[in-house]
Amino acid sequence: MRERDSFVPMKSRGRKREADDFYYEEAERFNDEFEGEFVEFDPEAPPFGDRWTTWDKSEPLQRAPKPWPDWLITDLGAVDVEHGVLKTGKEADVFLIERVVPDTDRSVLLAAKRYRDADHRMFSRSSEYTEGRTVRKSRDQRAMEKGTKVGQEMLAGQWAATEWNALVRMHNAGASVPYPVQVLGTEVIMEFVGTGREAAPRLEILRPTPAELADLWDQLVFNMTIMARDGFAHGDLSSYNIIVDKGRLVVIDMPQIIDVVANPRGRFFLERDVRNVGAWFVSRGMDPKYVDMLVADQFADARVS
Repeated sequence: MRERDSFVPMKSRGRKREADDFYYEEAERFNDEFEGEFVEFDPEAPPFGDRWTTWDKSEPLQRAPKPWPDWLITDLGAVDVEHGVLKTGKEADVFLIERVVPDTDRSVLLAAKRYRDADHRMFSRSSEYTEGRTVRKSRDQRAMEKGTKVGQEMLAGQWAATEWNALVRMHNAGASVPYPVQVLGTEVIMEFVGTGREAAPRLEILRPTPAELADLWDQLVFNMTIMARDGFAHGDLSSYNIIVDKGRLVVIDMPQIIDVVANPRGRFFLERDVRNVGAWFVSRGMDPKYVDMLVADQFADARVS
């Protein structure tokens, strides 16, 4: 659709300056009044929502691990509708999106975690987490270590890829993590854990009964044992990055996952994870001895001295 021509009158020779000023003021008012009235039609845009599904843009290994759950939508004609921000963080923001198949009643809510670009602050002391990690091209590794703009952009993509790989690995190992749906660039899409459009609460805000506290501790031990036996520590575990959905404990936020063998501070991260989240359980009435016991078990399970 062709936009209307802006109204800009020709200056007439011999007219007074006041008349010229009047006409140009009217022209500016006219243009301001009708600015944005005409919208270009994009034939490639979906019939509604914010974008077509990105499912087909991810490589096979960047898509959900099989077997796929019944709720997963892989239709290439699906549309993503955004419903706002679920959570903001120091390295990424999490958005609630709904993947809808037009002209059907099929839809699913998903969480889309989008890592910030090089112009925004990322992890503080990020080198502690990435120590021991390498990338294929030494040139890329040097760029990330130097913190150049290109290196920061690569690092944002590496955080997303690392979290994706961690989610897939922990899901396949049987840990309770959000089901990984796909990763594309700096965006990781995963299962939305919650009721309706309300995300499950963080462990931090809960006030469990003694029986509920014991059950949550058992679930925590189960999940941390899986990770340690696979050679990993969460790296930043606390009551703020664990959510509880109808009694089910779910570990989230895993871009800083630590390979406890490759990282020279692996033992430190194992113990810190236990003591950070253990402090919450102790504050709710659990005997501190169980925290010490879990620290020892983590060292044994991860086979670190």
